[in-house]
Amino acid sequence: MNYQLIRCDMENPGDVSALKTLIEKEEVRPESIKAIIAQTEGDGYARGYSTLAFQVLLSEYLGISHEEVFDTIPMMMIGKVGGLMTPHYTLFIKEEAGKEQDKKGKRFAFGVASTPVLEKDQIGTLAQVDLVADAVATAMADAGIASLDDVKCVEVKCPWGIGGAMAKASSALGVAVALKEVDREDLTEDSINKDHSLYSTKASVSAGQEQVAARVIVMGNTEESSSDLYIGAGVMEDALDLQGLRNAFVDAGMEGEAFLTESQQEQIVNVFVNAGADAIGDVRGRRHTMHTDALAMHAGILAKAVANAVVGSYVGETRILCSAGSEHQGPQGCNLVAPVVRLGGVQ
Repeated sequence: MNYQLIRCDMENPGDVSALKTLIEKEEVRPESIKAIIAQTEGDGYARGYSTLAFQVLLSEYLGISHEEVFDTIPMMMIGKVGGLMTPHYTLFIKEEAGKEQDKKGKRFAFGVASTPVLEKDQIGTLAQVDLVADAVATAMADAGIASLDDVKCVEVKCPWGIGGAMAKASSALGVAVALKEVDREDLTEDSINKDHSLYSTKASVSAGQEQVAARVIVMGNTEESSSDLYIGAGVMEDALDLQGLRNAFVDAGMEGEAFLTESQQEQIVNVFVNAGADAIGDVRGRRHTMHTDALAMHAGILAKAVANAVVGSYVGETRILCSAGSEHQGPQGCNLVAPVVRLGGVQ
């Protein structure tokens, strides 16, 4: 299979014009779109509006109902942008490969899956942990990724539940269980969003009122893929950890000096970041005011904006997918980084 990512700009939460143009120019077949992740501006209502815009457009071209589009194509709208963040969306494209390509090693692939509709009393519980873990395993199989070591990023969008944090925490722990980063037997209901020594370094979770099930996209590398893309992963120990950031790109095959060259920056297809600066009240012993100043209610947006600026300065791009979440998504205060690059020296 051939896997591709296509990044498109958004002028407003309902702007799907770039996708429509790609379809009309026959540069993208609607049937090949298997998932969509968007960095959208606005609140939950705006996320719902974005989701509906994609449903309406794809329903027309696929000849299925709006509901069937929603059910079959995971659409993850990551709302509320700040700082220099640029609203955009990424299309996950999967097609049959053409002629056999001369390639060496593993290449980028993704797989998608969804849990059943989550009942209210399942959200934020071990039941959700187990359902997400099962969905991650299904998505890995869909991607043809056999080794847990080859999984580099797992994006999850789940229902909001009560407050969102417990739902996100259960989803992240589900990823950790599936990837064997956490032993399921070590988990109790009291572990959820409390024991932060338990986490996944590959999970990035967002919650929204527009979701009724947990939607999962697993990204990694596999011999089964004929893509010209490759994905790496790394952990920034804090928001200023440039060495950790660089290590993520080294894992993606970009060797070299401390800074990326212009040609290396042009190889970058997207970077998936989970920002955690708002999880703790300081950076390297110096306090910050994300939770105490006038914008305290927007601490997650501030954390995303900081991550976007730091990573963006490295890659020369503001269209980076940034989510915010400290709920078992890496060590407290860290950033999880997963760059996808187009091959050029990666073997």
